[in-house]
Amino acid sequence: MSFLQLATPYGVVKALDLPTIFGGDLARLPFVHRILLENVAREDADRLPSMITVLRGWLVSGTSEAEIAFHPSRVLMHDTTCVPALVDIAAMRDAIAEAGGDPASLTPVLPVDVSVDHSIGVDMYGQPQSRAFNMQREMERNSERYRLMKWATTALPGVTVHPPGTGIMHTLNLEQLATVIRLEDRNGETWATPDTLIGTDSHTPMINGIGVLGWGVGGLEAESVFFGFPVTIRLPDVVGVRLTGRLSPGVLSTDLALDVTHLLRRHAVSGEFVEFFGPGVATLSGGDRAVIANMAPEYGASTGYFPIDSQTIEYLRGTGRACEHCSLVESAARAMGLWFDPEAEPRYTRVIELDLGNVCALMAGPQRPQDKLALTEAASALEAAVGRPLGEGSKGIPDGAIAIAAITSCTNTSDQRLLAAAGLAARKANRLGLRPPWWVKTSLAPGSPSAELFLKRSGLLVDLEAIGFGIVGHGCTTCIGNSGPLQPDMAEAIANGTVAAALLSGNRNFPGRIHPSLQFGFLASPPHVVALSIIGKFCSHPMNLEIAKASDDSAVHLCDLLPSDEEIDAILRDFSDNEDFGRAFHDAAQNEAWLALEAPSSPTFPWDESSTYIRRPPFAGISSTNRLGTYSAHPLLVLGDDMTTDHISPAGQIVAESYAGRHLVAAGDQPNDLNVYAARRGNWQAMVRGLFDNRTAANLLLGGEPASRTVHAPSMEEGPLWEVAQRYRQEGRSVVIVAGERYGAGSSRDWAAKGVALLSVRAVIARSFERIHRTNLIGMGILPIAIESLLPSLSAQDLIEIDATRIHPRCDVRLVLQRASGAQEILTARAAVETEQEAKTMLAGGMIPLILNPLLAGTRDLATNGSSEGHIG
Repeated sequence: MSFLQLATPYGVVKALDLPTIFGGDLARLPFVHRILLENVAREDADRLPSMITVLRGWLVSGTSEAEIAFHPSRVLMHDTTCVPALVDIAAMRDAIAEAGGDPASLTPVLPVDVSVDHSIGVDMYGQPQSRAFNMQREMERNSERYRLMKWATTALPGVTVHPPGTGIMHTLNLEQLATVIRLEDRNGETWATPDTLIGTDSHTPMINGIGVLGWGVGGLEAESVFFGFPVTIRLPDVVGVRLTGRLSPGVLSTDLALDVTHLLRRHAVSGEFVEFFGPGVATLSGGDRAVIANMAPEYGASTGYFPIDSQTIEYLRGTGRACEHCSLVESAARAMGLWFDPEAEPRYTRVIELDLGNVCALMAGPQRPQDKLALTEAASALEAAVGRPLGEGSKGIPDGAIAIAAITSCTNTSDQRLLAAAGLAARKANRLGLRPPWWVKTSLAPGSPSAELFLKRSGLLVDLEAIGFGIVGHGCTTCIGNSGPLQPDMAEAIANGTVAAALLSGNRNFPGRIHPSLQFGFLASPPHVVALSIIGKFCSHPMNLEIAKASDDSAVHLCDLLPSDEEIDAILRDFSDNEDFGRAFHDAAQNEAWLALEAPSSPTFPWDESSTYIRRPPFAGISSTNRLGTYSAHPLLVLGDDMTTDHISPAGQIVAESYAGRHLVAAGDQPNDLNVYAARRGNWQAMVRGLFDNRTAANLLLGGEPASRTVHAPSMEEGPLWEVAQRYRQEGRSVVIVAGERYGAGSSRDWAAKGVALLSVRAVIARSFERIHRTNLIGMGILPIAIESLLPSLSAQDLIEIDATRIHPRCDVRLVLQRASGAQEILTARAAVETEQEAKTMLAGGMIPLILNPLLAGTRDLATNGSSEGHIG
């Protein structure tokens, strides 16, 4: 194996010489494959010859069935994914202790960073004290969860929790954690290696925008990585998106991201790695690229990778990284063959073309991020969704009203250019004396505290605050469903039938995600959120509306609020400061409430049996059983297409009248302050009662009634899903879930699999699965079965006979539909299991027993146990 000796500002360091290792064909490899090659060569040199052979074959065919084992250098989590993982780990430590072992033997083997960004809600807005009030409420509501997280920082070496207020995990990753090229000690030698990671959030690929390879995984897969297992994947197909031209004046990265999302979904991207190449890439800044990369889960991809180039270096400098480090990144990337050439044409599985000059200002909605719209089409899209023309409304609020206007999410608040554009739009509105109507709930939640310094210095924060867009916190807020209560008259108007929707600079607009009362939402750039909030409703040709008179009595139209590229450039040139990033993060990390929070320091976590937030889960223990076998199963639920993880396991507000709400109130919680489902993920008893608590999740067994209820076939009695599932389990009857296309799209929410496992579901049968949720199902020992065609309509009394005793990747599964009438149909199906490691996980009964069993058997080498002889890496 060939090495390089690189002279760097940090001295001479060692690196792998990929051009020599792979030869002249390296330039034909996608950059993501070059990084995977380096990873295998460095972590397991014995597998390198096999890896080279596989990659040479890939260059011929553009695809491969070979498996590789990827060893990321770190793991990234946020509070609502880390809490269920920590609950699992605490329960596993208990299991080890109860078996007479050392609980401390279960300890992460690589760095784990946790951001506390998903908890803060928009309880108060439009007031100078909004942020302070919201942060105080955050600590009051979530102190139990935070104590668990602080316990982890002492009980689990290598776990670092970044306190509330330090920003959204993906912004934090971009601005603080990512190195692009990292230095590590290997047997006393200093090596330069690519920075790589996995994250327990589907938007982890945002970091791909600056050349760091990382993607989202479920919490269960992350737990395995904590303890030494590699991420085992099939060598990915790579879709190349060739960018040409440049964006037209006034077109922002948000518009490009929405266009790419629509384009790639139209080309049926599903789980592949996506890599951007071509001359158009060089015209996009690191901030632009991060916005596009962030939307990878929305366009169906595992990654949205932009290779390292001068724009990467410029981004690192602009966010305060040391000049010496920037020099290291460039020299190492060039020497290792990881530096981008805009004229290069690597081999891809397939290529999709996009001329940046054809992109225009866009929105997406009203229920999916891939449904792009011209700005003139939002009202007609709403009418089509509700099946009637927009009318008068009620309570003085018009039909088609904007209930929420939020500048939010990592997607569009991590780039100062987009915030500057929003601030300039607010400045123009403020100078004209314009304000959003009273019914619009406005908020600004930048992904990083550094944004506040920039907005204050430029004076733009004053203008944003003047029209209602004051900072409500540094976190996901509205984008994740923590939008808080609607304006009271708006809530009443919606209850009376008024059509209303959310407008946000986020990444998802699934029904009920933003707020339980809102089934519609539109995604748009931050300046468009500001501009459209001024008229307070969706209408045809909004940008042509006259909204005011200028000093010379000429008409001012809504489009006049939007800033020019030159205005944005001038604000950035005059007021950006790369020292803001380190300073703001350091100050935010001194969160007094967090520092004062007391937490246990014992190797095992002391459970509180009265807690309604943290409960020891029943599945996080030792089990040698699995859900495979030959059996006949009743359909517990039959669902349609696009059943997202938001439908399966909601994240938003818990309503007191809901099944989960009634359980929590009975346990002593206040009915008017039940928090959100995302905050309850450490309490399995609340989460199972919240499954499918989304009114657009329809159970076709009940003719389209809410999927939170189903029917017990033997008695034909209807009841809550959890109770019916318990009846089936007590009777020893097997159950499955049946669904359509894209089952499990959306967030990397392991509770969408954990909850289904607690229903004792043995398999999920669907037309197609989104990648992360598919792996989460396997992590819980639930077999995902892909069928070639839609199942015919089913009744609760029909049975599905399944032969799934011996599973291997993509094997056929025999399904026989046994009708209650006696008729029989044989269906073509296959196991949606992609690797031998996934098959081993199924055989073990899930990821948790796979992790625990070697420890209890005295096996110390978890990494070896977690890999297969047939794997590369």
